[in-house]
Amino acid sequence: MKGKHIVIVGPAHPLRGGLATFNERFARELAKENKVTLLSFSLQYPGFLFPGQTQFTDEPAPTDLEIDTALNSVNPFNWITVGRKYKKLRPDLIIFRYWMPFFGPCFGTFARIVKQNKHTRVVCIADNIIPHEKHFFDKSFNAYFLPVLDGAVTMSRKVLQDLEDLHFNKPKVYNPHPLYDNFGDALPREKALQELGLPVEGKYLLFFGFIRRYKGLDLLLEAMADEQVKQTGAKLIVAGEFYEDAAPYLEQIKQMGIADQVILKTEFIPNSKVALYFSAADLVVQPYRSATQSGVSQVAYHFNKPMVITDVGGLAESVPNEKVGFVVAPEPEAIATGIARFFNENRAQEFIGNMEEAKAPFSWERLVERVEGVAFS
Repeated sequence: MKGKHIVIVGPAHPLRGGLATFNERFARELAKENKVTLLSFSLQYPGFLFPGQTQFTDEPAPTDLEIDTALNSVNPFNWITVGRKYKKLRPDLIIFRYWMPFFGPCFGTFARIVKQNKHTRVVCIADNIIPHEKHFFDKSFNAYFLPVLDGAVTMSRKVLQDLEDLHFNKPKVYNPHPLYDNFGDALPREKALQELGLPVEGKYLLFFGFIRRYKGLDLLLEAMADEQVKQTGAKLIVAGEFYEDAAPYLEQIKQMGIADQVILKTEFIPNSKVALYFSAADLVVQPYRSATQSGVSQVAYHFNKPMVITDVGGLAESVPNEKVGFVVAPEPEAIATGIARFFNENRAQEFIGNMEEAKAPFSWERLVERVEGVAFS
């Protein structure tokens, strides 16, 4: 794509989190040869629906991106007003980031109004079609949004299959989540540990990202109590904000007697601190109960960190077993075995050495090509 006006609809600064990080990085890629606008939210979630402490970052706004903070996810009058604005602007392409059906009415109404100009093409990058935590409105909201699209790119084969199951007959293609290469370079491990206030000797596991049941932190905590893991001497860094009640996890740590093995950094980790945690870790563990794909894997790839992941959803699509990590069942004993094997078999250098080849498909240029293919085929 060259010389086009492209609008990405989804979170951007001052909203925080992985979606905003992705959208801003993708906008920079597209902006190499196009005019790009990020259409973000004046209201993303009503406060009572947001499980974290705040939806906003205190990091400085990017100076190289055009961000229009205009869309209100729950106000139909806003959808009409903003839709009419972009109908007149006549962008060549609108790309929706679609990660939960909650946004179907907002996105669907906005897109229908814009497409009245008979010029703008509309596609989505679908993180999820069937959400991890289901709601009564999922089916109807998907049914409203999906027909307005001219095509879709999914970041896991599972979501591509979900579209097939819903009889989505427009152009669609799978493209893996690109590499998160915007968190800076890795730090020397010793320096990262010192900045985190942790002893430089020892072995460290990393659980990274917001904490919800489907991400399986409780399974990993149970694995930490397994004698296999205890014998390695590894400690677990939990880096991320609780998006649900922390009490059951804290009680689990106490009941299992693993407080000396777990380091809780349970607050939101800003982008400026991501490199610290990944540079400090020997192994990244994703013990998910369910998943489509995960940006955490792509951060791990960027910092050349081996992984233990569970064989759910699309996670294993980007982490080949026994090449850059271990793919295990979503059960505490299996997770423990994967962790123990990594240390006991001294697999670190082998896995790190395989990473350059394994991460080759995860380019932003390839995602641009896929989006162009479904939008203008």
